[in-house]
Amino acid sequence: MCDFVRRLLVLMFTFYLLPFSTSLAETLENRQTQLKIIQQQIDNKNSDLNQTRKQRQKLLVLLKQDDQAISDAAAKVNRSEKRIKDLSANLSTLADKHKKLEHLKDNQQRTLAKQLESAYLSGNHDYAKMLLNQQDASSIERLVTYYQYLNKARIKAIEQLKITLNELNDTEQELRVQQSELTEIVENQRQQANKLTKEKTQRQLTLTQLQRTLSSKSEQLEQLQIEEASLKQVIQQAIHEAKQYDQFAGLARQRGKLKWPTRGVLSEKFGDLRGGQVRWKGVLLTAPEGRNIQAIASGKIIYADWLKGFGLLIVVDHGKGYMSLYGHAQALLKTRGDQVSQGETLALVGRSGGQSKAGLYFEIRHKGKAVNPALYCKG
Repeated sequence: MCDFVRRLLVLMFTFYLLPFSTSLAETLENRQTQLKIIQQQIDNKNSDLNQTRKQRQKLLVLLKQDDQAISDAAAKVNRSEKRIKDLSANLSTLADKHKKLEHLKDNQQRTLAKQLESAYLSGNHDYAKMLLNQQDASSIERLVTYYQYLNKARIKAIEQLKITLNELNDTEQELRVQQSELTEIVENQRQQANKLTKEKTQRQLTLTQLQRTLSSKSEQLEQLQIEEASLKQVIQQAIHEAKQYDQFAGLARQRGKLKWPTRGVLSEKFGDLRGGQVRWKGVLLTAPEGRNIQAIASGKIIYADWLKGFGLLIVVDHGKGYMSLYGHAQALLKTRGDQVSQGETLALVGRSGGQSKAGLYFEIRHKGKAVNPALYCKG
């Protein structure tokens, strides 16, 4: 019996470590194959509790992989959109510059043409002949000065025209390069968007099977308690790290003045029952997938990873024992150790961690204890 239990524990421990040993580069096809195997095992209706938990753990591994694959694709799409926006602005500026240079070139060419025409009409004066003909010295001096002035003006006009033509050529070349880059990025974005759609489909299949392992309320409650314990562990670790530095001013002075991290509908309120005796420690803001999530105040990111029940999660330390948490993200745009300013984009709204609807799970904590975000965020 002991040997059987020992083998079972080793097997369960192996599944627990699987999320950390599985490569993030695992293909969509491999994940689909794993999902089919688990689905078949679930369909066998094995009533053993340990077996059900084991299947659930394996599905959570797949869910994490699906969420991270979606995050990777979504982050690339987000970067492409920003680059397209920058390139479009650059192209607009270059097009305007090109137009002004064309206008300047036309004016310079007209000016030079008039100077050449004026020189031609005035005739070619032979200074030696003027002297031999004993023309008035003062008249000769005036003519020489006049022709020297015209000659310098023509040389200057020619040099200015050369500079304009070179600058115009450089601008046209830069326009071609940036237009080519824009075309390439747009195509890349299309491919990433297609990949994102496929990853979302795969994730939904995984989520459906995961929900089948949580058929009873007791199993759902147990899962909530496990998720809370996971978050508590992260918070305790964050508090320990935050004690090593305290360079930020906290949130006390900004109480009631902060902006919500994203625009959305408050669908779950702080303190409401979530299941059994488990209550919401934060709020759930329903918002469109891909919308920006912004830092409510300046701070340092002390956690940026996937967490069971909360999906892709960012924790920001604001100093003086205050921290904010942002969960269920579609993609994380910052990493652990980054310092962020108030209003800076941290992540994108998503449904990672097993959510059926897109939204943001948001908490504020003070010295590890959850506080009502509505007391700090206005509106």
